Amino acid sequence: MNLSRRNLLLGSGLAALGAGALSACSTSAGGSGGSGGGSTSGLALWYWNGGLSDKVVEASKTQFPKDDIKPNKVGGDFKQKLQTTLTGGSFIPQITGVKGEDMPFFRSVADKFTDLNEFGAKDIAATQLAWKWAEAQTEDGKQLGFPIDIGPTATFYRADILEQAGLTSDPTAVAAATSTWDDFYAFGQELHGKVPASFPVPSLATVFQIIVGQLTNRFVGKDNTFTGGSDEMKQAWDTTVKAQALGINANAGQNLGPALAAGTIAMDLGAAWHALDISDAAPDTSGKWRIANNPVKPTNFGGSFLTIPSATEDKQAAFDVIKWILSTDNQGQAFTDATIFPADPAAWKLPALTGGDEFFGGQKTIDIFGPAGEKVPEQYVAASDSAVSAAYYNELTNVEANGKNPDQAWTDAVAAAKDIAQRQGVK
Repeated sequence: MNLSRRNLLLGSGLAALGAGALSACSTSAGGSGGSGGGSTSGLALWYWNGGLSDKVVEASKTQFPKDDIKPNKVGGDFKQKLQTTLTGGSFIPQITGVKGEDMPFFRSVADKFTDLNEFGAKDIAATQLAWKWAEAQTEDGKQLGFPIDIGPTATFYRADILEQAGLTSDPTAVAAATSTWDDFYAFGQELHGKVPASFPVPSLATVFQIIVGQLTNRFVGKDNTFTGGSDEMKQAWDTTVKAQALGINANAGQNLGPALAAGTIAMDLGAAWHALDISDAAPDTSGKWRIANNPVKPTNFGGSFLTIPSATEDKQAAFDVIKWILSTDNQGQAFTDATIFPADPAAWKLPALTGGDEFFGGQKTIDIFGPAGEKVPEQYVAASDSAVSAAYYNELTNVEANGKNPDQAWTDAVAAAKDIAQRQGVK
């Protein structure tokens, strides 16, 4: 949960190019049978720094003393390490996190994971966000993951800089004034015109990721055909690069922290967890930020799962631990400890989330992120999505950093994406 998270999400595509190894092994028997998982005894739990509340994980050891829970905070490339371990069939953890952006890949090797519906997940899912649970479901209805958190998106902005520009700083009014991308850009032009040192767009990638999340189809369709050259994708591209033509892009994607602290970034677009990025990077701006609905409609960025590898012997015990760690109250605790935005809507009513946030001038941010979480549209994300999308983000960088012609960049992005898609088995 730091500024590198956004870049990791955007840059995960290239890493995904190597994702074929486990897929090639997917026809083998699921897991390693009784190999014992991540340790010879007890219940090994893999997660990453900030992926779960450390306090809740520690408390689970007391809650389930007989299970001998052994947490392991895995650093580095979590997906690669999990993929390698599942392929090797040894030292597989009994419970493991799977990042949301990696779930489409692991969903393609479903036999490596347990169907949580066999232990009651379906009844729990019926009371929660259907779109989030669907991200971890296979075509034949197996539930591979129990959602940890979600990443509903919104517009973050500096109220003091908007007021300096003579613009409204009220969240409802800002949302109304930026309800379409044309309105957002017009608002941003006025802001930048009055306060030239501040920009409404941090980077082209920031805009593109939101717009793509609002489309009917992403880069690869559910029928495994390439859709990255569609009319709606071209429109998303044209809308994104318009920020460059208007001169309102700060091009601060690789230098976001200092730009946030300096006031170069007056408006930003991101998921709920991005609030922690901003407060960590710019603590001296506490009280000056606000949050409003982003243009058109919310989407989701990030949000992870806990899963049970099929090699786990006592699956019921593992599921009981997951259910407790991700109970409503513990999801509220995780928000308090690490700003992990709950996937369970019932947790949004807890005091941890309904109180005002001092960093955001006392604003009750749940009033924005809660409804946004309810409105996130379901969108099919192929296993090859990250790898294919990397071509577009690379070309957007060429537009903003190297002055490449946007039309040529689009042509090159589609050509590169098609090539990557074909190598990923996309038709």
